[in-house]
Amino acid sequence: MDRVPPGRLYGVGVGPGDPELITRKAARLIGEADVIAYHAGTRRASIARTIADELITPGTIEVELRYPVTTGDVKHPAGYHGWLAEFYEDCATRLAVHLTAGRTVVVLAEGDPMFYGSFMYLHDRLSDRFRTEVVPGVTALSGATAVAAQTLARHEDVLTVLPGTLPVPELARRLADTEAAVVMKLGRTFAGVREALRQAGLLERAIYVERATRDGQRIMPVAEVDADTVPYMSIVVVPGQDRRADSAGRAGPLGTSATATPPLPRPRDPSSGDPRPGTVHVVGLGPGPDRWMTPDARAVLEHVAHVVGYGPYVDRVPQREGLRRHASGNTVEVDRARLSLELARAGEDVAVVSGGDAGIFGMASAVFEAAQDERYAAVPVEVHPGVTAATAAAALAGAPLGADWSMMSLSDRLKPWEVIESRLLHIAEADLVLALYNPRSRSRPDLLARAREVLLQVRSTDTTVVVARDVGRPGEALEVTTLGALDPEQVDMTCLVIVGASATRVTPTGRVWTPRFVPHA
Repeated sequence: MDRVPPGRLYGVGVGPGDPELITRKAARLIGEADVIAYHAGTRRASIARTIADELITPGTIEVELRYPVTTGDVKHPAGYHGWLAEFYEDCATRLAVHLTAGRTVVVLAEGDPMFYGSFMYLHDRLSDRFRTEVVPGVTALSGATAVAAQTLARHEDVLTVLPGTLPVPELARRLADTEAAVVMKLGRTFAGVREALRQAGLLERAIYVERATRDGQRIMPVAEVDADTVPYMSIVVVPGQDRRADSAGRAGPLGTSATATPPLPRPRDPSSGDPRPGTVHVVGLGPGPDRWMTPDARAVLEHVAHVVGYGPYVDRVPQREGLRRHASGNTVEVDRARLSLELARAGEDVAVVSGGDAGIFGMASAVFEAAQDERYAAVPVEVHPGVTAATAAAALAGAPLGADWSMMSLSDRLKPWEVIESRLLHIAEADLVLALYNPRSRSRPDLLARAREVLLQVRSTDTTVVVARDVGRPGEALEVTTLGALDPEQVDMTCLVIVGASATRVTPTGRVWTPRFVPHA
């Protein structure tokens, strides 16, 4: 008997609800299919099947892929996601029977198949075994913004799509960090989503859309929605702010990105009777876990109106109502400092955040550098200390900084290598313990190896070295080695390196310490 060629699998988007939004290609494939498959919730008809109903040819084989449950409340050794994996495996097995028999299988997907769609998980399991094609559909996002008649994003606006299942603090932070947003997967999460919008200061702009383009469509302000009536397949739209300055929709002079340098308050005029300027608080967040943040730092972050800093550090600050966030890249410290001073000059209290201690290779120095401008002479600057990366790494290792010690950054971005080399030699000759920040990066992969060679001109190969990685964070690791055995290739920017003094010792259990006593020469 001749072998039957395998069938073909199609993931077909049928749009958000109105059958007239189905694409011509999708309609043709649905009408020609041997098998039509579709997912359905536990106690309701398949939305995708309902949308495509008039296109399905009588006599077509139909495969309903019904979820036994649709919430996280399941009894499974691997939890909800383990249960889902088994469900999708079963769905793929059922469809593989038809594909192996040579049939064309069309899986209907509400909206677009690859945009939070269940088809994605079938694609993962079947596309390497059978010819597969994905046919895009009008997304639920597009349907919601269309029926709400809202311009979602203009020009350089950043649009963020978020699942409502995120924890409230994380969702609030992400909402505060963007100009326009869409939140999907609501239902039981709606109350938390609304709270996140409130914390991000976006509740008044947020629009609720239910059953977009379908019968029973509802559009209303999020603040007015009864949380008990919200279905899972509904959407919150947060349009970008309308900053049109002309008929082309171009932004005016203040229409800058909220994630970099948003519109600033009006600068204070000392002669006008305006209130005195706000304060720039330079805050050290500590090197990693929240428990290492000081009560002083928390108190500052709870009352300031703005947080300014390098993106990953700003991400560590919980969002709350009224807080504006200004995240930026890694090499624009003085620009960040100027932004904070301008905000304070206009009467705003600002926190400029750094990891570890802000006064140690952090933002404090950059703020004082920018504050030399006479425009900022009246702006108070307060520095709030934090747990340093060096002391956190030392605590993990034991007590390597128990006697005189020094610290250096190996970055040559702000000082030439000749200066680094000279300082390394003097530290080595003084027999000080040395904590090395920024030991090695992708743009500076050889600096640690060069520093090791310099130190070995004075120090012995058996000098104790500590490499502390991701201290206080997931992936935390500690290696105790020697200067001779140190492999710079195993070190990156998540590490802090401590080079011991000649007296630094290692206990039988691997703890590192430096004696306080130094004998007379």
